[in-house]
Amino acid sequence: MNASRSDVLILGGGVIGLACALHLLKGGAHVRVLEQGTPGCGSSHGNCGTITPSHAGPLTMPGTLGVALRSVLRADAPLYLNPRLDGPRLRWLLGFARHCTWRDFDYAAKARAAILQRSYRLLAEWVHAEKLDCEFVEEGTLYVYRSTAQMADDEQHHAQLLDRLGIPVQRLRGDEVAAMEPALKPGVQGGLFHPGDARLRPDRYVAELARLVRERGGLIETGAKIERLVTHGQTLTSVATTLGDFTAERVVLALGAWSPLLGKQLGLRLPMQPGKGYSLTYSRPMLAPRHAMVLREAKVCVTTWNSGFRLGSTMEFSGYSEGLNRRRIDALRCGAAEGLHEPEGPQLQEEWWGWRPMSVDEMPIIGPSTRWSNLHLATGHGMLGVSMSAATGELVAAHMLGAASAIDPAPYLPSRFHL
Repeated sequence: MNASRSDVLILGGGVIGLACALHLLKGGAHVRVLEQGTPGCGSSHGNCGTITPSHAGPLTMPGTLGVALRSVLRADAPLYLNPRLDGPRLRWLLGFARHCTWRDFDYAAKARAAILQRSYRLLAEWVHAEKLDCEFVEEGTLYVYRSTAQMADDEQHHAQLLDRLGIPVQRLRGDEVAAMEPALKPGVQGGLFHPGDARLRPDRYVAELARLVRERGGLIETGAKIERLVTHGQTLTSVATTLGDFTAERVVLALGAWSPLLGKQLGLRLPMQPGKGYSLTYSRPMLAPRHAMVLREAKVCVTTWNSGFRLGSTMEFSGYSEGLNRRRIDALRCGAAEGLHEPEGPQLQEEWWGWRPMSVDEMPIIGPSTRWSNLHLATGHGMLGVSMSAATGELVAAHMLGAASAIDPAPYLPSRFHL
């Protein structure tokens, strides 16, 4: 085989691309991953590391767009829509609005639940069988409420949805939450505990996936910025990068939030927008939460590992604008300070921002292209890339290798967008 030729070329070395590589290598394919930075340097790096079947409910709930529109004058709002005029973002918002119906909400929730639950099982198997060093802990996620109004709203639109989907959720009184989590300040009104969730340290998880890919004979080209896609007829024939040209029988587009930018070269209009998230990583405080948790009124996610402590979340739609928004970083600190005795660790280790790949219908785009004969897509996972990674790789490998899928692939297919 030519040194630059592979059976499968994966564009993107984040958690999704690496999971696809592992499943394809298991199926006997010769795999090469092209990564413009280092493995997992994008949104795979700084997210909160929660593995959450409990997050089956999509953002496309009636009323969500109204919340976003009311945020345009509040740059520190948990869900913030930048008022700057932007044609692609406006088209995405109009499409998103069309999906904010109860019918689409329920359909997306069932599809998300299927891939999240399957992915959790596969990920746990990987961690235990391969002894992955990523601080994986299966101890659930806790939603904490200081407002009975917020708790009542979540009971109706979140807890009851999980009941219908068969995903376990436990209703807790305020005193039960306080006993469970001494790290919380007084004033907790109640909680929802999701025992079927887990947590891990995402940067270490991605590093371990990259190690497995290399050990199994896969190649990871770092610093390979993609410059041009070369096509012939309906076939993608080669990928030109800063490291040279690479060819393969088949190509997987797994570039996360960068997917729409590269997709333009192929005439693909991916209905996605970058949703900017932020996180703060500290050394571990003395009184750290025992469980991963979400402080619901502040919309702050808190994750504790043996090696550290992270505050994260928020969603900012500002197109491809780079850099930290200091007001949003400060909002994380303030939100944590309202709920925790020790909201920050002794040492600040990292202030981070990254783009999540938000699809217009809040479902990932996974499967063969209808426009290009040898292209597969694996993108659009929103805030759940780590949670959905293992099952996404399994779906891509099943499509490519002609194997049966463990879950129904239909809801995620690119054909729903004529891609």
